[in-house]
Amino acid sequence: MNAFALLLFVVSGIVVVYVYFGYPLLIWILSRLRPRPVAKGDVTPPVTLVIAVFNEEAVIARKIENSLALDYPADRLEVMFISDGSTDRSADIIRSEKSPAVRLLELPRGGKAAALNAGAAAARGEILLFTDANVDLSPDSLRIMARSFADSEVGGVSGKKKYMVRHGADTTEVGENLYWRWDQWQKTLESEIGSIFAADGTLYAIRRSLYVPIEDPAQADDIAISARVVLQGFRLVFEPEAVAWEEAPVEGLDEFKRKVRVTNHSVRALLNLGRKLWTSGFYSVELISHKLVRHLIPFFLIAVLLSSLWLAAISMLFAALLLLQAGFYGIALAGTALRKTELGTTRVFSVPYYFCLVNAAALLGVLGIARGRRVRAWNPRST
Repeated sequence: MNAFALLLFVVSGIVVVYVYFGYPLLIWILSRLRPRPVAKGDVTPPVTLVIAVFNEEAVIARKIENSLALDYPADRLEVMFISDGSTDRSADIIRSEKSPAVRLLELPRGGKAAALNAGAAAARGEILLFTDANVDLSPDSLRIMARSFADSEVGGVSGKKKYMVRHGADTTEVGENLYWRWDQWQKTLESEIGSIFAADGTLYAIRRSLYVPIEDPAQADDIAISARVVLQGFRLVFEPEAVAWEEAPVEGLDEFKRKVRVTNHSVRALLNLGRKLWTSGFYSVELISHKLVRHLIPFFLIAVLLSSLWLAAISMLFAALLLLQAGFYGIALAGTALRKTELGTTRVFSVPYYFCLVNAAALLGVLGIARGRRVRAWNPRST
């Protein structure tokens, strides 16, 4: 039994260390040994912004204004909103816009995947730029992203999401911002050696000819769409100068529920890649390391904790390791209690708290898939 507990600890510990430290180190080394710069150029291909909408009357007017204010030739910009059965004034607000660049497709409630499929099929631009209604794009974001399409090997470009941290932010909001900075650093390295594992749904663009309609609505649309760009032999690169601003979550419980759904969708999107998830060279390494195994990390963390608990009775080393784990999770619990205080927003509390929140959500999300739970309808964070 002791031998089994030791093996469980070693294997699980290696997986955890690899995901959080080993994989980032690997891509950092590769970015220094074999960089693949993008041949950027000052190009402005026709672009269609594809924006799925469900009951977002509170932000839709600002989204229209933000989209039309982008620094891009007006005759090469189309802004298409797809209303997924909205029951508020979202469609009325869009219809009232006089700019010929703005189009509206009204669909019965069918989910975001169906809305994006319809928008992509009706788009006129050579480039499809996907973004959300509650996101503000930096004025130069589209022009900056378009430069990468001068490289014939580039099939998609992902922008950089930034969170607007408000005064009085809770632990969840601060932790989310730190998490995305760490995640985007890894995307920068992945992009330098070839392709990122997937685009971020707040802002990414692909060549229209590479769009593959989403068949399974119960999956993450950004992963489903952008991963297939790479699987068709093109690069998917990260452009950190193209910024999408989104308000960070306010309440930890709401964000926790959202992350459970996100995990469910993300893992399904990866599994729906079929055998290509495992047989696509180094891109498979990225998909598995950056996303799939990361969602499975809570199971390995539990294994590390339980094996440490068993081995602590016979080893001072494991007793110390158990104490360290207990201390970390204790600080996370304190972060939960302090999440609405100034002290709770410090990294001492926000990092352990957010780490545990993300992994607890991943645990429930994966278990939901095992139970056959499928989530088709979507409710944007702004609603």
